Amino acid sequence: MKQGIHPKYDYVVFRDRGADFSFLTRSTATSAETVEWEDGRAYPVIDVQISSASHPFWTGKSRVLDDEGRVAKFYKKYGKDPKQES
Repeated sequence: MKQGIHPKYDYVVFRDRGADFSFLTRSTATSAETVEWEDGRAYPVIDVQISSASHPFWTGKSRVLDDEGRVAKFYKKYGKDPKQES
Protein backbone atom coordinates (compact mmCIF):
# COMPACT_ATOMS: atom_id res chain seq x y z
CA MET A 1 0.00 0.00 0.00
CA LYS A 2 1.44 3.38 -1.00
CA GLN A 3 1.95 5.84 1.82
CA GLY A 4 0.45 9.34 1.77
CA ILE A 5 -2.20 8.84 -0.95
CA HIS A 6 -5.11 7.53 1.13
CA PRO A 7 -7.55 9.81 2.97
CA LYS A 8 -7.68 9.67 6.76
CA TYR A 9 -10.20 7.07 7.95
CA ASP A 10 -11.36 7.93 11.44
CA TYR A 11 -14.42 8.24 13.69
CA VAL A 12 -17.06 10.81 12.70
CA VAL A 13 -20.49 11.65 14.13
CA PHE A 14 -23.33 12.01 11.62
CA ARG A 15 -26.20 14.09 13.02
CA ASP A 16 -29.78 14.45 11.76
CA ARG A 17 -31.08 17.51 13.59
CA GLY A 18 -34.63 17.12 12.28
CA ALA A 19 -35.01 13.72 13.93
CA ASP A 20 -32.72 14.48 16.88
CA PHE A 21 -30.64 11.43 15.95
CA SER A 22 -26.86 10.95 15.82
CA PHE A 23 -24.59 8.00 15.23
CA LEU A 24 -20.86 7.43 15.46
CA THR A 25 -19.13 5.58 12.65
CA ARG A 26 -15.88 5.58 10.75
CA SER A 27 -15.56 7.56 7.55
CA THR A 28 -13.15 9.47 5.36
CA ALA A 29 -15.46 12.50 5.55
CA THR A 30 -14.43 15.13 8.06
CA SER A 31 -15.50 18.48 9.43
CA ALA A 32 -13.98 21.39 11.34
CA GLU A 33 -16.97 21.36 13.70
CA THR A 34 -16.79 18.91 16.61
CA VAL A 35 -19.24 17.49 19.12
CA GLU A 36 -18.72 15.65 22.39
CA TRP A 37 -19.96 12.08 22.16
CA GLU A 38 -21.30 9.82 24.93
CA ASP A 39 -17.81 8.48 25.68
CA GLY A 40 -16.57 12.01 26.52
CA ARG A 41 -14.36 12.38 23.44
CA ALA A 42 -14.81 15.08 20.80
CA TYR A 43 -15.41 13.90 17.24
CA PRO A 44 -15.94 15.76 13.97
CA VAL A 45 -19.67 16.14 13.26
CA ILE A 46 -21.40 16.18 9.88
CA ASP A 47 -25.01 17.35 9.68
CA VAL A 48 -27.21 15.38 7.29
CA GLN A 49 -30.71 16.24 6.08
CA ILE A 50 -32.09 12.71 6.27
CA SER A 51 -31.12 9.53 8.10
CA SER A 52 -32.68 6.20 8.97
CA ALA A 53 -34.54 7.96 11.80
CA SER A 54 -36.30 10.36 9.43
CA HIS A 55 -36.45 8.54 6.07
CA PRO A 56 -40.01 7.52 5.13
CA PHE A 57 -38.95 4.01 4.07
CA TRP A 58 -37.32 3.20 7.41
CA THR A 59 -39.91 4.92 9.61
CA GLY A 60 -42.91 3.33 7.87
CA LYS A 61 -44.46 6.72 7.17
CA SER A 62 -44.13 6.53 3.41
CA ARG A 63 -46.64 8.29 1.22
CA VAL A 64 -48.34 6.84 -1.82
CA LEU A 65 -47.48 9.16 -4.65
CA ASP A 66 -49.14 7.24 -7.47
CA ASP A 67 -52.73 6.11 -6.80
CA GLU A 68 -53.24 4.90 -10.36
CA GLY A 69 -50.85 2.73 -12.28
CA ARG A 70 -49.02 4.09 -15.32
CA VAL A 71 -51.00 1.96 -17.75
CA ALA A 72 -54.33 3.02 -16.24
CA LYS A 73 -53.31 6.68 -16.54
CA PHE A 74 -52.40 6.15 -20.18
CA TYR A 75 -55.78 4.58 -21.02
CA LYS A 76 -57.61 7.26 -19.09
CA LYS A 77 -55.82 9.98 -21.04
CA TYR A 78 -55.77 8.42 -24.52
CA GLY A 79 -58.67 6.01 -24.71
CA LYS A 80 -60.19 2.78 -23.53
CA ASP A 81 -58.36 -0.34 -22.48
CA PRO A 82 -58.02 -2.60 -25.58
CA LYS A 83 -58.73 -5.65 -23.38
CA GLN A 84 -62.19 -4.31 -22.59
CA GLU A 85 -63.12 -3.57 -26.23
CA SER A 86 -63.46 -7.22 -27.29
